[in-house]
Amino acid sequence: MKVFVTGVAGQLGHDVMNELSNRGYEGIGSDLAETYQGIQDGTAVTKMPYMSLDITNASAVERILKEVKPDVVIHCAAWTAVDLAEDEDKKDKVRSINADGTKNIANICKVLGCKMVYISTDYVFDGQGTEPWKADCKDYKPLNVYGETKLEGELAVSEALEKFFIVRIAWVFGKSGNNFIKTMLKVGKNHDRLTVVNDQIGTPTYTLDLAYLLVDMIETEKYGYYHATNEGGYISWYDFACEIFRQAAALGHPEYNSEHLTIAPVTTAEYGISKAVRPFNSRLDRSKLTENGFTPLPTWQDALARYLNEIEF
Repeated sequence: MKVFVTGVAGQLGHDVMNELSNRGYEGIGSDLAETYQGIQDGTAVTKMPYMSLDITNASAVERILKEVKPDVVIHCAAWTAVDLAEDEDKKDKVRSINADGTKNIANICKVLGCKMVYISTDYVFDGQGTEPWKADCKDYKPLNVYGETKLEGELAVSEALEKFFIVRIAWVFGKSGNNFIKTMLKVGKNHDRLTVVNDQIGTPTYTLDLAYLLVDMIETEKYGYYHATNEGGYISWYDFACEIFRQAAALGHPEYNSEHLTIAPVTTAEYGISKAVRPFNSRLDRSKLTENGFTPLPTWQDALARYLNEIEF
């Protein structure tokens, strides 16, 4: 199986390429830069075939995908800077990447008859209430530009293709790139008190575990919408921060223990307004995974433990 992966310099693209290599599949990575610019960690992705591609350039997408002739495209590339996306001078660029770029890829996947995986987000919903969002829910009501453009990407895929997997994720962390865990470890090292919001609820997603699931998916024809985060229950960002520091201290980093660092819960309103409206309810119902025979991801607590052993801090 030949798999073309976009956004390989990012957290998920990095791990997808490595998982393809682990299973003996032919993975071809792409991103904007002329050469691979992700983390240079010596893993398979750093040595695998790579092609520079601007997904907003429809003719370039057509030329490269027709040249590669993949069996599957796993589309990880996206504009993910949620607050920056709200800037007036950025909105057109965000839309050209998340919506138009996705449409360019979907159109050529249709021509080639290949499968496509599109990585989406809980931000396509309005983030209200307490009920977990079902994978096949169509009550779309994005709160911000990022959510709007990711939804436009979803619609481009579902309208163009029959052989698609739209996989919504939340609270992502991985080795290549920045994330909440890295931010907490960085600020926690230099402060004795932190405030973290406790009224936004969801579940973290470790890209290493997600990559394994995505490759499981493309081995099947069980197309459709899915929600994929780690197991382990729904938590707040405050809960997540407390567990990050607890595990970090247990690994021999006393600067993160409760004697040196106090974590205070605050509401989103108390924390201060971000440029983008954030969802309070990021709970994703993952039951469709097991209903279709896919193995659920490990718990987020287990994922965090493995991740902390992978990174330097």
